[in-house]
Amino acid sequence: MEKQIIGRGLLAGAVAGVAAFVFARTFVEPVIDKAIGYEEASAGGHDHGVELFSRGVQANIGMGFGVLGFSVAMGALFAVVYCVAYGRVGTISPRLLALLVAGGMFLSLYVIPFLKYPPSPPAVSLDETIRQRTLLYLLLVVLSAVLLAAAVWLGRTLAERYGAWSATLMAAAGYVVAVAVLMLALPTIDETPADFPADVLYEFRLYSLGTQVVMWAIIAVVFGSTVQRLLGEASARESYIPA
Repeated sequence: MEKQIIGRGLLAGAVAGVAAFVFARTFVEPVIDKAIGYEEASAGGHDHGVELFSRGVQANIGMGFGVLGFSVAMGALFAVVYCVAYGRVGTISPRLLALLVAGGMFLSLYVIPFLKYPPSPPAVSLDETIRQRTLLYLLLVVLSAVLLAAAVWLGRTLAERYGAWSATLMAAAGYVVAVAVLMLALPTIDETPADFPADVLYEFRLYSLGTQVVMWAIIAVVFGSTVQRLLGEASARESYIPA
């Protein structure tokens, strides 16, 4: 059963990757071109060396493989988390559980890190700090996911004493407080040049967020629809008792 569920996660990730690529190619790529134009203008037209891949290859094949590979990986991870959660969170339908898991992963793996370390287009960040920025971002992703898992565990523990509604509110409040403290503790990085166009930065971050919304929404819908049939058929077979 677990292999079938993970297979559906891979399928959902692939479908979501195609849709996310179309969105990113339509909205994000033109903004990247604007940022590169700013970088070239700031450099005074000097040549930065021969590009290994042309902009056309980067914008199509490069972005396509990158988005698709990431989405398939997230689909597989999503399916694993779903397998762990299924049957342990009460009487929730498979489709609704898919939406909840996708929402939780979108929140913890992207939205929370996005709020502290939002993505930036070319020419905004310094090359010398890329290692530091990458490590801090990954650290926040991991800690945010751990805190969300802890909040879910806390909610289940408190539900026996305070009821599901109150326990959920308390666990959510604990997660928000813990994340706020974490964000305050981690260093802030602000390398945006003062003359960088504010609208380009805003559009890049908005459309980057939109790409993730498209990906996670489609993973939830496609996976939820396919797993609903799978688990429904399995439940029907288990409940069937031959005469």
